[in-house]
Amino acid sequence: MSAAYGDRPAFSSAQFRDGRFHNVAPPKQPGGWQLLKLWWQFMFKDTSRTVPPEALSVTPLAPDQLQQAADGSIWRLGHSTVLMKLNGRFWITDPVFSERASPVQWAGPKRFIPTPIALEDLPPLAGVVLSHDHFDHLDRDTVVKLAAKTRMFLTPLGVGDHLIRWGVPASKIQQLDWWQTVELEGLQFTATPAQHFSGRSFFAKNPTLWASWAIYTGTHRIFFSGDTGYFDGFAEIGRRHGPFDLTLLEAGAYDKQWEGVHMLPEQVMQAHRDLRGDWLLPIHNATFDLAFHSWDEPMEKMLTLSSQHGIRLTMPRIGEAVRLDHYQAAQAWWRFKQPRPASMSMTATTHAM
Repeated sequence: MSAAYGDRPAFSSAQFRDGRFHNVAPPKQPGGWQLLKLWWQFMFKDTSRTVPPEALSVTPLAPDQLQQAADGSIWRLGHSTVLMKLNGRFWITDPVFSERASPVQWAGPKRFIPTPIALEDLPPLAGVVLSHDHFDHLDRDTVVKLAAKTRMFLTPLGVGDHLIRWGVPASKIQQLDWWQTVELEGLQFTATPAQHFSGRSFFAKNPTLWASWAIYTGTHRIFFSGDTGYFDGFAEIGRRHGPFDLTLLEAGAYDKQWEGVHMLPEQVMQAHRDLRGDWLLPIHNATFDLAFHSWDEPMEKMLTLSSQHGIRLTMPRIGEAVRLDHYQAAQAWWRFKQPRPASMSMTATTHAM
């Protein structure tokens, strides 16, 4: 980091100029009055399709299960939060345990599926891997509570500054530019390009960097997309760091109006191929109401398109493990509803917020 640029820090990065970060090419996304119109539509939209009418089935996770699980186990905990047991240690991506993906907990997109494990029941973490600073990926309450049990936070440039302001020790934070690599606990983490944007206020103009991540365990390669539109960078990531045993690709909260910053389902398939991926695990769905499509459309489309394109798909139930060396084929778990037990109600998860 170099001298200040106006009221923002200046970064020694090819992506940073004019006081803000930039994509390689300007993506298609709404702006100006179009953006205001979208906010209005979100506020008054019909949620009968975008939120499940009944409770979704979740596989509860207990601390002893995690400790006894085989190395290479992967658990989706909701949205883009993925817990991974790699080389005997635990890592988590974009942890969001709050009830709402919002700057306040009395308004904003509300979780419609509980987390399968309470925040305080998570094991000690070797690292937290963050993709960008939007509220459905960077949750202040969760990060602050995880700080005591986390050895290192890996972030794109500028995102770590949020954490420092929240009281996380700077010694626990490593901020990376695109293509930079850090080694921790025998694993390699590389911040790779993405096509998105950043900011935690309506008028913020990309004050921090966004990134995807390539993870190499020594035996397996994992790709975590964070949020991104489809772009040529996937092919370059595949050439440099693939082939990937598993791609965790965002497939949800999409719309043609903002396809430059969130992939459409067909683009998810192409991204997986560009990355030279083996198995695909879609994320960024089945948790928050963040778009106009029906809540189950992303999963249904992934099933259909993966069959059409011959892509190996795994979609575990929230809280259910998959393993890097033994995958389970996708099943439509979301079609099978169950009454919401009191112990798994939305209010029961608030103690972990």
